Amino acid sequence: MAAVFLRRLSAFFALLIAVSVLGVGGAASPALADPDEGGTKTLRDALESAAKGQADAIQKLNASKKRQVQLQATVKNATASAKALESQVGQIANRSYRLGRTSTVTLLLNSTSPDSFLQRIQQIDMLGQIDGQILQQYRDDVARAQAAKAAVDREIVEQQKQVAALTKKKKEAELALGSVGGGGAAGGFVSANSPLAKPAPRNSDGSWPKESCTVDDPTTSGCITPRLLNAYQQARAAGFTHYTSCWSQRSSGEHPKGRACDFSANKSGFQNVAASGADKTYGNNLAAFFVKNADRLGVMYVIWYRQIWMPGTGWKAYSKSGGPSEVHTNHVHLSIL
Repeated sequence: MAAVFLRRLSAFFALLIAVSVLGVGGAASPALADPDEGGTKTLRDALESAAKGQADAIQKLNASKKRQVQLQATVKNATASAKALESQVGQIANRSYRLGRTSTVTLLLNSTSPDSFLQRIQQIDMLGQIDGQILQQYRDDVARAQAAKAAVDREIVEQQKQVAALTKKKKEAELALGSVGGGGAAGGFVSANSPLAKPAPRNSDGSWPKESCTVDDPTTSGCITPRLLNAYQQARAAGFTHYTSCWSQRSSGEHPKGRACDFSANKSGFQNVAASGADKTYGNNLAAFFVKNADRLGVMYVIWYRQIWMPGTGWKAYSKSGGPSEVHTNHVHLSIL
């Protein structure tokens, strides 16, 4: 009798363990969906540094290019305006050369009456004002064109610095990927038909504002950043409504910071098998959605089906070993800046 009781008790605890691990419908619990979130802490720190720096550099580079176009237009307009005044300036110069310094006295002496004398004075005064205005406008236009050109040159120098920064950050990201055995080019998941997401708010200079875990996580009892909430909401608005888990208590990584979500390929939860069929297609489309909207959402990296994507490197092989959760074949991992 005692032996039967012990067997039943053992079976009961085994059942409890199975339920806690698998959850309803055979899905893994949120805590096991992404055990180490893309590798070691060193890798994640390198990824964050590279991706954040690259995102900021891209914004500065785009701003520099936009400003460069504006300044080039200023140079063009100022030069055209100065060109139009050249003939008038030439006429003034020729008149000054012909009449010389005595021209004013000569004009006054040639007057035949007091009224004519006064009229000549008014004409001379008006002529002087017109000459002065034309010459000043000419000088102002030329100076403006020169200043604009100098500004363009400074923008180009800054642009070159940003390109160098991008190259350096890209190299850092590649080295970080190499630290877990990845880094090789991969086919990736991209779709031109992916819908556009609503952009997350930026600073006035185009950079991303610093955010912390301040809003309620709709998928757990924890918190996430406003930027991650926007990404989650935009994904759902685009039709990606399968089971998702964002915040979780861990010793490191993006999840406890409220900057990462795991999107299950299966509708009901994280299955302990590699996604196939409709589930695989769902994951492919979701990964492609995040890639297409990376700049709008502030995506740091995406991991799906043994591949990892970052803005500066594109899709690379993610050769970490392990089960479906470790190699991300049962869920799409999203990390936001």
